[in-house]
Amino acid sequence: MKKILIAGAGGAPSEGVIKSLLMSKKGEQVIGMGSEPTDLVLSNAQKKYAVPYADAPEYLDSLLKILKKEKPDLVHFQNDLEIFYASQYRDEIHATGTKTFMPDHDVIDTCVHKYKTYLKLKEAGIKVPTNLLINNEEDLRNAFAELGDEDGKIWLRASSIGGGGKGALPTNDFTFAKGWIDRFNGWGDFVAAEMLTPDTVTWLSIWYEGELIVAQTRIRKGWTHGNRTVSGVTGVTKVGQTFSDKLVDEVAINTVKAVSDKPHGIFGVDMAYDKDGIPNPTEINISRFFTTVLFFTEAGLNMPEIFKDLAIYGEKPDLDKIINPLQDGLLWLRGMDTLPKIFKPEEIEQEILHL
Repeated sequence: MKKILIAGAGGAPSEGVIKSLLMSKKGEQVIGMGSEPTDLVLSNAQKKYAVPYADAPEYLDSLLKILKKEKPDLVHFQNDLEIFYASQYRDEIHATGTKTFMPDHDVIDTCVHKYKTYLKLKEAGIKVPTNLLINNEEDLRNAFAELGDEDGKIWLRASSIGGGGKGALPTNDFTFAKGWIDRFNGWGDFVAAEMLTPDTVTWLSIWYEGELIVAQTRIRKGWTHGNRTVSGVTGVTKVGQTFSDKLVDEVAINTVKAVSDKPHGIFGVDMAYDKDGIPNPTEINISRFFTTVLFFTEAGLNMPEIFKDLAIYGEKPDLDKIINPLQDGLLWLRGMDTLPKIFKPEEIEQEILHL
């Protein structure tokens, strides 16, 4: 029996992948590893191993011990920090006989650092909001002067590794912005950008040695607990909807090719629309599936299964369409401590009573 090791087991980003893999027709054993025991114990993985955090000196040794004991055919990582470190250890991983399916490390380095991504996209001529790196208070003042919208507002966020809208803040208040950057010790890391609209779209894709294998688009209708954050962004989608648009496809493909001459692995392009209705790439979620990947699996497109079939067996999927094969308009509704469900819009109204 083939084995697959999934990192971050028990956490929401990895559990969607694990559940999808457990639905695979080939029936591989799915092993989980993670650094949070209270998450790990809740995982659907068939075996569970504790490991240190990826930036700990003991991480590599712990990972290699698991690989040598279990001899998995494939290992996959699901958060930016672990992806970044594991990418640097791929030679050691491959020496154990375990495969990875990851982009080149320089591509990963570019994508986990948002300002590096911005520079690549700008160089490629892709329409992106202007970004300014904030090294000091003068840079911050210049950002308000150059990038502020009609209300004087700019978008601040951390450029360094981290998801969930790390450090995100929309503000027109210099003093508040300065205090925010101080709070995160973010001078030299934070980036200021022009404000875009709240409308966002995500394009998730798998590539194999430069060939696009499959891609599916999803729009976000809201963030879970977004009203409890300063930015309104949590990185956790509350309502997702399948969607297709040729302009989004074009922008996303150009974005991927701007950071990699020969894309290989998973590329998730996050975009926000500007006031002219043009999707602007804001980041690339590299070498990982987004948290709601189970949505696509339940709808009939099991991307983790496609991923492991390519990595382990070299098998490509038989799809009628490789871009947006799913029906438009399907909704994925999520809540705390409730199982997510797929609905068509009309089905929601059929289940709800109105007095």
